[in-house]
Amino acid sequence: MFREFVVYHHSSLEFRAKLLTLMISSNGEINECEKQKLKEVAHTIYSEDYERAELLIDTVHEYHTKIITRNGLDFEHLIQQVAKDVKEAKRFCKKIDIGPLAELMKCTEDEDERLFQHRILEFLQMLKQECRV
Repeated sequence: MFREFVVYHHSSLEFRAKLLTLMISSNGEINECEKQKLKEVAHTIYSEDYERAELLIDTVHEYHTKIITRNGLDFEHLIQQVAKDVKEAKRFCKKIDIGPLAELMKCTEDEDERLFQHRILEFLQMLKQECRV
């Protein structure tokens, strides 16, 4: 709620955080590789705004913590939120950039986890395509 009042275009930042959290939280933990990739992706998205990139990273960590501690958010609910956000605000379709999200898969060694992440990307791609129809 704090971000809603202080951060310019907070809903856009939070939507991007949800997308990144889907990829990072799919296996239940954030490893060092994912932390580094997250930092790279955030600073690429907000290349002109260091503080906003860091806020994106912090927001991803907040969502992840809520999921793993079962504090009002679980993985399925996050997927539903992303779908709802896209349906309510078509502009979010432009925020679904599969390339940077796929970068996070490079940190996943387990084949089952990688397959799950691949399915998440397929779901996001489907949401993006539905916006074009």
